[in-house]
Amino acid sequence: MVDATEPPAVDVVPATPITLRRDATPGWEPDLPASLLLRRLLADRTAVIGLVILTVLVAAAVLAPWVAPHDPAAQDVLNKHAGPSGSHLLGTDQLGRDELSRLLWGARASLLTSMLLGTAVLVIGSAVGTLAGFVGGLVDAIAMRIVDVMLAFPNFLLVLVVVGSLGPGLFNLSVAFLLAGWVGYARVVRGLVLSARERPHVETARALGFRPARVVLRHVLPTVLGPVTVLWTVRSGQLLLALAALSFLGLGAQPPTAEWGSMLNSARDSLAVNPALMIYPGLLITVAALGFNLLGDGLRDILDPASR
Repeated sequence: MVDATEPPAVDVVPATPITLRRDATPGWEPDLPASLLLRRLLADRTAVIGLVILTVLVAAAVLAPWVAPHDPAAQDVLNKHAGPSGSHLLGTDQLGRDELSRLLWGARASLLTSMLLGTAVLVIGSAVGTLAGFVGGLVDAIAMRIVDVMLAFPNFLLVLVVVGSLGPGLFNLSVAFLLAGWVGYARVVRGLVLSARERPHVETARALGFRPARVVLRHVLPTVLGPVTVLWTVRSGQLLLALAALSFLGLGAQPPTAEWGSMLNSARDSLAVNPALMIYPGLLITVAALGFNLLGDGLRDILDPASR
């Protein structure tokens, strides 16, 4: 007989510990395992093609001092406009310089400069955007007013003003693009950080007393990484085209520096005699820009499941 005063037995279920996890921004998956990310990358034909193109070009640029058959600045006026041969695989230019060597060294000035410049612009713009979006208040207001003022001027006009003040040259041109290019990243990253800051996992981390630096690095920036990576590929391709265009106009790399845009400019007078001098650098600029765009499209499909 059961005693009515005795409380019924209750099964006690051990409490499950609550784990603070980093939820992604809707659509973006920042916590993908490296193996899964690699499998998705290899399964995406567009991304693979873009990655292969850029890998080959970057390898050629890095290894140029060792694989270039000749000094890119060495002149041989008695052998100018020579056709392809065993000693000059792509012939020579209007000053007898080896065309293949100049193309390889030109990749260092064109491709590597655009990638390094794109990375520097990304870092500065992301830092300003993250600070403005996460801190808010007066910091956000001041940062965004500066961004608004700089966005009021066309980037190309601002670059011309800076280069006109500092003088032509690849370094001065890079400084001009650095000063004009970070504002776009700052605007985009600020919007992403504002969205991530209101998410429950970020609010929980702040309520638990985590340091702001830890909250930003571990819970906010991972949600920004995907979109910013895609933006970096697109902007690097744009920087490559812009550097080549302004070098073609004489504002970038100066002779005898080998750079694809300046090589196009030097070959204008020889178009009727040796059109290959314009075809080679122009083709490399096109292929490199195509590689950036293909890789960006592929990364977007990989990192954004909503687009798949």
